[in-house]
Amino acid sequence: MTASRITTPRSFSASPPKQEIAVLLTEARERTLLLISGLSDEDLHRQHDPLMSPIIWDVGHIAHFEELWLTQNLDGAIEFSEMPGMYNPFEHPRATRASLALPTLAQMMERLREIRVRVFDRLDSLEWNDDNPLLKGGYVYNMVLQHEYQHNETILQTLHLKKGAPYKPPHRIAFAAQAESGVKGRTPESGAMVSFAGGLVTIGTDDRAAAYDNERPQYQVELRPFLIDRTAVTNGQYLDFISDDGYDRQELWSDAGRQWVTETGAVAPKHWFRDGDSWFHRTMDVTRAVDPTRPVCHVCYHEAEAFAKWAGKRLPTEFEWEAAASWDPSSGRARGFPWGDSAPTSKLANIDQLSFDIAPVDTYDSNMSPVGCYGMIGDVWEWTSSDFSGYPGFQSFPYKEYSEEFFGPEYKVLRGGSWATRPGAIRNTFRNWDYPIRRQIFSGFRCARDA
Repeated sequence: MTASRITTPRSFSASPPKQEIAVLLTEARERTLLLISGLSDEDLHRQHDPLMSPIIWDVGHIAHFEELWLTQNLDGAIEFSEMPGMYNPFEHPRATRASLALPTLAQMMERLREIRVRVFDRLDSLEWNDDNPLLKGGYVYNMVLQHEYQHNETILQTLHLKKGAPYKPPHRIAFAAQAESGVKGRTPESGAMVSFAGGLVTIGTDDRAAAYDNERPQYQVELRPFLIDRTAVTNGQYLDFISDDGYDRQELWSDAGRQWVTETGAVAPKHWFRDGDSWFHRTMDVTRAVDPTRPVCHVCYHEAEAFAKWAGKRLPTEFEWEAAASWDPSSGRARGFPWGDSAPTSKLANIDQLSFDIAPVDTYDSNMSPVGCYGMIGDVWEWTSSDFSGYPGFQSFPYKEYSEEFFGPEYKVLRGGSWATRPGAIRNTFRNWDYPIRRQIFSGFRCARDA
């Protein structure tokens, strides 16, 4: 059993093999350390942007979250939901974390080692107990793994904002199509849409081994017929919006959107810049002319909403998005992923970080939903029109600060993951959320319309 074969938490009907858990934990840590390899202590401790933590804080938070849940809370008597002290995100907002007495990288490496020894010792002596909901199906281990995966993506957001010399990835892999026969991406038919007939569909999941509380419980929703973009909105389409004075046309923007444009002075997605008559953008250490065949990225909710209005469309609800990604009309059931129920890999979709880039549309032939939507997993997170809230019958588990504390209209739901998302932290039911003004995330969108 090797880490290369097992990289994704799974749902288990029985207790998962301890060896598999150890392999997954080891592989997750190897990825974290790979992403920060080559960074100086100064880079690790620097506040690269007020929205983001110093990277060394993220690493310490990963370690102490693991220590809390895989040693102290493991028996089900939950003492804390976040470790008190330096790495508690509620005690220390992001903008203040650079002022903390954060350890050096050498000190952090020793701390990581000490915690992992205790975690593995506890795993060796563990007696599975299905009466403990933290242990049933290996839930708490899957939770901790996904927590590290998600912080990997947060670290990559910070690295894209890095001050000084751009972050140079330590290792890159080609897109799946490149490795075989060259990128197959083509300029997509502008605005092409697919239809969803509507009806009663299944949303969410009852899985209690890997899914988060906000994905549960599974229930049925009646949807009206709608159309949805076959692909995420591309750079080429977004360039048309910019060329048509999209940022200056007041009628396209909501009140909050107009305020955001006025305050920020935005005229294009984040990381875009103009040189003469041409637009360019940067992804990590690569700067190039804007490629019209790739999904647009680093746009906020307000930009997505304004584009949709300009195009005579709207943003999909998260239920429409999930139905278009998962619902198979021929079988009358929801799939775990657009292509089926097999676990996601970087061969199926542009995920797992190491491409360090967004792929041209149609690069991944298998990344197609039953109704014909391409790329609903990977490349860019997709904004939806839905506020973040609990499903009917929602129960907070194992702590309300993960989801419930964020329920409300101030957060919008994003779906689908990005190139920076690890395979174990994405599925059709996975719900991300953020403020409508956020652009440092790897976010794009697709549009919908009533049928």
